[in-house]
Amino acid sequence: MQETKKVITRRNFTKLSATAIGSIPLMSFSSSFFDIHIKPKDDLTISLFSKHLQFLDYNEMAAAAAEMGFDGLDLTVRPKGHVLPERVTDDLPRAASALKKYGINPGMMTTNIWDAKNLEQKKVLETASELGLTHYRTGWLKYPEDRSISESQKLYGNQFKNLEVLNKKLGLIGCYQNHAGNHVGAPIWDLPSILSATNNENVGCQYDIRHAVVEGGSSWELGLRLIKPFIKSLVIKDFKWGIVDGKWKPINTPLGEGMVDFKSYFALLKKYEINVPVSLHLEYDLGGAEHGDSKITISEKEVFAKMKKDLNFLRQTWRNAQ
Repeated sequence: MQETKKVITRRNFTKLSATAIGSIPLMSFSSSFFDIHIKPKDDLTISLFSKHLQFLDYNEMAAAAAEMGFDGLDLTVRPKGHVLPERVTDDLPRAASALKKYGINPGMMTTNIWDAKNLEQKKVLETASELGLTHYRTGWLKYPEDRSISESQKLYGNQFKNLEVLNKKLGLIGCYQNHAGNHVGAPIWDLPSILSATNNENVGCQYDIRHAVVEGGSSWELGLRLIKPFIKSLVIKDFKWGIVDGKWKPINTPLGEGMVDFKSYFALLKKYEINVPVSLHLEYDLGGAEHGDSKITISEKEVFAKMKKDLNFLRQTWRNAQ
């Protein structure tokens, strides 16, 4: 009995207590639920992208994330998200309260924020700051045809500087995700020239290895070397190339079943001493949960099992990487 007490952390005790008194449809995980371990101090802090739980309310999503073993949720605070920007002062506190009820501290959110002078976007950041969130993803940017790429980079650098001033005041870190396609940051090599306009403190990159491999192929390691001073958070997901409707396209897969070399990637992250908040994304078939649907076509049990499998792969692969 004494030995069991040693491994029950405050977070796990809170999670167990809240789950015992709550009403949650998740007891399919009862066997793993009591498999409590002390988290290594150099382990990753992993949040589940809440887009994939938008078929649940705040209380249910918090209970699910806690029971599966996630450290937090990366809340969607954007149009069609778990929290709508126009309702942020009412609904973000409710979401944060649900997380705390199940022993999870709210830390990350995904937004469409880019303009520090936009009153609605500013209110989102102010509310997040008051609730203790620390990291958020910004909106995406494009290079318009009527302006040169270098001119756009200078403009975006100045806008990042303005956003950094607000972030510093609020104690937040804004992260721009590299996303494959015709987006700013897709090739990775363009981001440092933009981010260098800032103090590299309260803004940076949310590095997405899946999109980096799509765009960089076998040269992704060079891109990582270049962007590593600016990395403030990470996105984890996997993919492989396949033919869809007669065209080669990236096809999303569970972790370890695609083309991302997580063993080498995690070894490099450890070498560069990069250990920042992580958002786990599952964009393969989850009965609609991969798209953020409010209704799904497969059972919740099946969705949770796939999430737990990816989480276990992520934690184990990280711990084994050298």
